[in-house]
Amino acid sequence: MLIEDALKKFLDEDIGHGDITTEALVDPAARATGTVVCKERAIVAGLSESLILLKLLGCEGKPKVRDGQEVPAGTIILEISGFGSGLLKVERVMLNLLSHMSGVATATAELVNIAKKNGGWTRIACTRKTLPGLRYFQKRAVELGGGDTHRLRLDDAVLIKDNHLALAGSITETVRRAKAKVSFTKKIEVEVTTPDQAVEAARAEADIVLLDNMTPSEVKKSVSLLEARKLRDRLLIEVSGGITRENLASYVKTGVDVISVGAITHSANAIDMSLELHRLKKQH
Repeated sequence: MLIEDALKKFLDEDIGHGDITTEALVDPAARATGTVVCKERAIVAGLSESLILLKLLGCEGKPKVRDGQEVPAGTIILEISGFGSGLLKVERVMLNLLSHMSGVATATAELVNIAKKNGGWTRIACTRKTLPGLRYFQKRAVELGGGDTHRLRLDDAVLIKDNHLALAGSITETVRRAKAKVSFTKKIEVEVTTPDQAVEAARAEADIVLLDNMTPSEVKKSVSLLEARKLRDRLLIEVSGGITRENLASYVKTGVDVISVGAITHSANAIDMSLELHRLKKQH
């Protein structure tokens, strides 16, 4: 229901008080069919949302592939039908969402494949660097691309960052306070920028240590120091900041558990999609 409400708002934003072009030119009784074509290789995402969008305007859709499937350029991914006026009204919102979600899924899958080739088990995760109103859709696309959604919201887990430390105290003290106040069901993660801070967070019994904006050599040094202190096996190590397609492999090879990348949501290239409509002839 929440997803349907969000999609309805997307339609309302685009349609406003009505599609004056369609209302002026298209017979409201005219029916049509159409096909959505993915014009480049991609991991498809957004089909289930497209079906809801179509239904909201009294139209129907029949997926020809599934969400999360890789397709070559030129693939028909969705067949649609309904009143021509409804299909014209849904066209741009549906294509925008399909293009963006597929772009996020494709960018994620590319990084996941690099990680598999260079380590096999390191997770690729996104961050909260998502556009307001689009978080669910961007995070779902990450999941369809084989990535980890990380925190969906601030209430999912404790993540102590530099500004928390600036306002609330040391790593040891903030972890202690979080453990005292937050449910045992919530994991506690601490963002650090030096190997010594990573050791402090581990000794404070954080569940996850986030190595922020470190070079691969600095990450390796942090991992080695945690291993030397016999702290490595009891916590997860995440890295984030400055991770790109080009340097990802070097981070994977450090042996960390999770690599989070903001770019797969905030900078993913949209996948080229097109919709071709055809009017159905009247039956006599």
